[in-house]
Amino acid sequence: MKILVCISHVPDTTSKINFTDNNTKFDATGVQFVINPYDEFALTRAMWFKEKQGATVTALNVGNNTTEPTLRKALAIGADDAVRINTEATDGLFVARQIAAYAKAEGFDLILAGKESSDYNGGMVPGMVASLLGYNFVNACIGLEIDGGVALVTREFDGGKEILQTSFPLVIGGQKGLVEENELRIPNMRGIMMARQKPLKIVEPVATDPATQVNLYEKPPQKSACKIIDANDLDELIRLLHNEAKVI
Repeated sequence: MKILVCISHVPDTTSKINFTDNNTKFDATGVQFVINPYDEFALTRAMWFKEKQGATVTALNVGNNTTEPTLRKALAIGADDAVRINTEATDGLFVARQIAAYAKAEGFDLILAGKESSDYNGGMVPGMVASLLGYNFVNACIGLEIDGGVALVTREFDGGKEILQTSFPLVIGGQKGLVEENELRIPNMRGIMMARQKPLKIVEPVATDPATQVNLYEKPPQKSACKIIDANDLDELIRLLHNEAKVI
């Protein structure tokens, strides 16, 4: 089985975010980038299929050369090879078209991705890839087992979960539960050294125009200062909850 794992290169959630050019461009200065957490769940599950069922795993990212350390981490975790589509990731449809073009040419049986990236939270790329390729698609996946040519998939929805049986080729939009956080893999020294020897292929993008453009970034308003109320002053607490917080 050939598995493609889509890897997003996202800012660490502890990084301080700023913008430049009148708040129209993201400022990457001093920002630590990591594998998108949802994609890391997908990559870890792919490693299980590699080790237990002999699957081959390719990690793919759409981005410029600054994303290569993230791809190298995916290789250190255990991916067999990596591909970087050499273009800026401008919007969800643009990224999906790049992924779909490469996947179609290489003939992957299973495409694993996080249900969304932690930077823009668009939640659209896996579904678009499936649509462009005509593959089966399951989103919000919290469980995946493979038995021969059949996939048993558990997906989460508001208020519950459902178990589906589907065939390949297949696209999965995964989340926590596909593996648990304590199952995520930290690259060891051997993995890091081996990653240097694994192939990282650079592919030029297919011609397609971005569907959107960024007009402005805006940070959320700063939280107001915390007000401390004397434990015995219930009247003041009720007044503030009613007039300012407006929760009662």
